[in-house]
Amino acid sequence: MTEKYNKDKDDFLYPRSRYYGNVKPENMVFNANLQEFSVKVGYITALETSGKLSPEDAFKQIKALWKQLKSSKKELGIGEMPSTD
Repeated sequence: MTEKYNKDKDDFLYPRSRYYGNVKPENMVFNANLQEFSVKVGYITALETSGKLSPEDAFKQIKALWKQLKSSKKELGIGEMPSTD
């Protein structure tokens, strides 16, 4: 029961939309990372707007999330020119 509850909670907190792009594993992983980034930024902005988080803390947290997303893009090779070997 606990596993189902955790999955339901995760699905609610971190919804995933269907992927419509070029179906390659790295694109799908990056899309999942991008969706997670988007959801977390939404939570952070809501907390800042409601006064639960300072603008400085919100900025720092979003900046850290952005660095993670950027690193993921680089590690997955998204947007790089294919090699001509």
